Amino acid sequence: MVQKVETVARNMRLTDNTRDYVEKKAAKLERYLQEIEEVRIELSHAKSARSALDRQVAQITVHGKGFILRSEERADDIHAAFDAALDKMQRQVDRYKGKRNRGRGDGRSAAEVVEEEIPVDETGELLPLIGRRKKFIVLPMTEDEAVEQMRLLGHDNFFIFFNAEQNAIQVLYRRRNGTYGLIEPVVG
Repeated sequence: MVQKVETVARNMRLTDNTRDYVEKKAAKLERYLQEIEEVRIELSHAKSARSALDRQVAQITVHGKGFILRSEERADDIHAAFDAALDKMQRQVDRYKGKRNRGRGDGRSAAEVVEEEIPVDETGELLPLIGRRKKFIVLPMTEDEAVEQMRLLGHDNFFIFFNAEQNAIQVLYRRRNGTYGLIEPVVG
């Protein structure tokens, strides 16, 4: 059984019916992957969405020993958005299991996200520059493993990792033509 299923609602009221629905379905993810330790479900209403058909957002994040998988979907109904995100998560779990079982990666996660409080000044107003901070526990991996983790996590823009071969923190990013680029910081 999944050790922890957490459901959070943002910009919407979470009914007991909806909570029971998503937690019951999310608990079944363990059928596909026994190493799951925590499932976090974030349901939200995006008021600023361009289309009314994609205002309900469901995001599922699965944490396990050495991996993090994430899926997000939008729809006009929160149940439909959740079901679509769950289907996408099941495909990611299958893909993760296939890659891990073929021995191409070791299944280690690049980072475990820990959110901090948003900085506030003396008047209680938010500071304008940094709206969110994240701390990452960075595990050593090769460039190929970083590309695979970037795909599994669904990160479209960039991925920070510790390159075990170079012994340095690097940033992997997707270029417009579909290839990947690598930023190798050098202290000047």
